[in-house]
Amino acid sequence: MTRESMSNDMDTIDRGLVNALQGGFPVCSRPFAAIGAGFGLSEDEVIARLQRLLDDGILSRFGPLFDAERMGGGLTLAAMAVPEDRYDEVTELVNESPEVAHNYARDHALNMWFVVATERADEVGAVLQRIEEKAGLPVLNMPKEEQFFLELKLNA
Repeated sequence: MTRESMSNDMDTIDRGLVNALQGGFPVCSRPFAAIGAGFGLSEDEVIARLQRLLDDGILSRFGPLFDAERMGGGLTLAAMAVPEDRYDEVTELVNESPEVAHNYARDHALNMWFVVATERADEVGAVLQRIEEKAGLPVLNMPKEEQFFLELKLNA
């Protein structure tokens, strides 16, 4: 799947779900039913839509975000200059690493940016080295100096 086709594979409800889930996850016995109620969907329909977005590679992961550093872990932003003809291949290689929380395409010489979160601070370098070796491309490590809150909101 190319980067350009990803946005075309999401309908208004998919985009609305992604937006809503970034605002918090309901803490109740049936959270997917609670989410679905706002969209006229059943619990099973919400789960099926999220699974399809994951299976199609539109979402790279679905789950909570933790402050890894406060829990003793490591966190960094990384970037790579990936040849366009290898972009999809390298995206798959990077996303295979369970430590990769986000992977974004950028219109820049460094066209792939991703976040790595590890259980221990000293594991970040090993993860980046493993990705570099698998991809055969250098990975730029950019550890956090200041924290900002960002979220992706899609036009529903």
